[in-house]
Amino acid sequence: MKIGALVHLIDTSTCPTIVNFWAGWCKPCVHEIPWFEKNIKSAEYTSVKLILVNLDFASNYPNGILKFVKEQGYTSQVIFLDETNADVFCHQIDKSWDGAIPVSLFVNNAKKYKKFYDHQLPEPQFKLALNELVH
Repeated sequence: MKIGALVHLIDTSTCPTIVNFWAGWCKPCVHEIPWFEKNIKSAEYTSVKLILVNLDFASNYPNGILKFVKEQGYTSQVIFLDETNADVFCHQIDKSWDGAIPVSLFVNNAKKYKKFYDHQLPEPQFKLALNELVH
């Protein structure tokens, strides 16, 4: 997916949405995704959509990424960002993003809520952010 299409997906989302940018070679990224998925599956947060935007190298797409996702047991939607210039696409997500990962964008268009997290979210902090997104 190109960045313009991803921005459109975010801007037109009709439910609370978390967009997590990650790569298979990024240990903090891989570490946080399971607790993102686990907490979103709880009854209180079933309306939340998690989109995992993969930033692995194009040579890993699609087979390497799909194999990795299956091995990790991820159940959320996975999108491969088809962009190579981080100086361009990062700023379209958030002006402060310097390209480091993991990062997450929490969006609730119904509440006009948007918050960017430029670091790994430990599970307790993720739970607080998730609650703020929904309530």
